[in-house]
Amino acid sequence: MVHVTIEYMILLPVLIMQIFLFPLTAGWLMNVWVDSRRTLAIQDAASHLGSTVQQLYFALNHGTISAGKATYSTGLPPYIENYPYFANATLRSASGTPLNSSQILEITLTLITTKMTATSSAVLGPNVLWQSSTYKSNSTHACVTAEKFTNGTISMYFGE
Repeated sequence: MVHVTIEYMILLPVLIMQIFLFPLTAGWLMNVWVDSRRTLAIQDAASHLGSTVQQLYFALNHGTISAGKATYSTGLPPYIENYPYFANATLRSASGTPLNSSQILEITLTLITTKMTATSSAVLGPNVLWQSSTYKSNSTHACVTAEKFTNGTISMYFGE
């Protein structure tokens, strides 16, 4: 009879520890998994947006395209994990040789509330101008707009 009491005294703290340890560990692992999933989703959206801007530029930069305006809906979802996101972009010259006249558009996406960010780059030509604008994912008019002028300059911005 004494052995049963000793076993209970040994196993009771272990059982109590398991009651608290398993849910805490499972919660921690789920948070890590959710953060990884969100990071992957926002990186994918940033890459898609950068590719969209680059494709729109290359389409308008072709010699057979005359002056005009093009608006392209990105096809990105309005929410990632039920959170809206926004994007800002800055245009800078490509570093390297002086003969390289390319410009790089750096796009930064931020998932609202979580403050997670992802960046993407699009290589554009020397004849592009970027207007300061913000892409708002939950806007009904979220798009990328580009306008080609008669002198060959292409002005681009995020539509709202």
